Amino acid sequence: MPDETTHNPIGDDKADLQPPAGALNSALDNVTDRYMQDNELIPVDTERNSGVAAAALLSVAGAAAIGAGYLYNKWSTGRTLTMPDALPAPRHTFLSEQAGQISYYADATASGRPLVLVHSINAAAGAHELRPLFEAYQRRRPVFALDLPGYGFSDRSNRAYSADLFAGVLADFLRRVVREPADVVALSLGAEFAARAAQMAPDLVAALVLISPSGFSAKSGLVQGIAGTRLVGGITHATLALPLLSQALFDGITTESSIKFYLRKSFVNEPPAWLVEQAYAAAHQPGAKHAPLYFLSGLLFTPNAHEALYPGVPQPALVIHDEDPYVNFDLLPAFVAEHPNWQAQRITPTLGLPHWEKPAETAAMIDSFLATA
Repeated sequence: MPDETTHNPIGDDKADLQPPAGALNSALDNVTDRYMQDNELIPVDTERNSGVAAAALLSVAGAAAIGAGYLYNKWSTGRTLTMPDALPAPRHTFLSEQAGQISYYADATASGRPLVLVHSINAAAGAHELRPLFEAYQRRRPVFALDLPGYGFSDRSNRAYSADLFAGVLADFLRRVVREPADVVALSLGAEFAARAAQMAPDLVAALVLISPSGFSAKSGLVQGIAGTRLVGGITHATLALPLLSQALFDGITTESSIKFYLRKSFVNEPPAWLVEQAYAAAHQPGAKHAPLYFLSGLLFTPNAHEALYPGVPQPALVIHDEDPYVNFDLLPAFVAEHPNWQAQRITPTLGLPHWEKPAETAAMIDSFLATA
């Protein structure tokens, strides 16, 4: 188990290790906005303009890499921080043939149908993102939350990360650890992996709850356009993964100021200090950059998920959403109308993380849905 000593990793930061203000911060914001969002910033017709999308992304990647390399020695840290456990429950591991040691938290003191929580994918993700739901359900029913490969206390090897890898590990977790039908709650891009796992192991998923899922945007943003062009995504990843440049870029988007900036975009009110600190520590572990680089390259998204992925889900499914700075849900009403096993409900006003800002309302909505699922 990790060292439980009280530690404030953000407070320990030195001023000269922060990225310089002004032009560099603006450039990093522009670059990371384009990579870290499943959004509509740059509409792309992927059939007609994939070459334009490729050129645009590679230009952005190249500029980011050059700038990051130039400033590497000034503000790159590459250091490791103590990371406390993310959830108030025992932490365990199981060995995945696909992805090595996978860490998960479990509270099985109550009886009932198990609940499995799946976090999102970003530069500082992990099981900590679902803490309000874990706390709401522990001692009410068996509840599990895993760290996906490349995150938390799970193996963070320099391997190929893909949607199939994440979904396969989740299906394996359901099969080997939970071992009975479970309800699965997934956040953001994690929803796409949960939908894949539900089709891989339909007998082990009773129902799906997807919070602010990706894949329902009407316009293809830059990242989605690249997701539809695997060759370009591979080239982009190869560019971003150059050793010196990749660490500098990753350090730049995981400073205290950057993490606060992105979290503030997902909260109506100020994000909790604990969440900022945990995210910061999670992004400063050995191997922390490897999985996020695949995300930034667009390789983890399912192209046209509303057509190619979500219709194949056989279980009852609920989408919980409202406004979101990173995705939109323009295609969701028509999708739900055409798929009777799907429902959609809003929790307002929220910006992508309703379980943090309105935890009681979110849990009540989940309970109501699962009671009839």
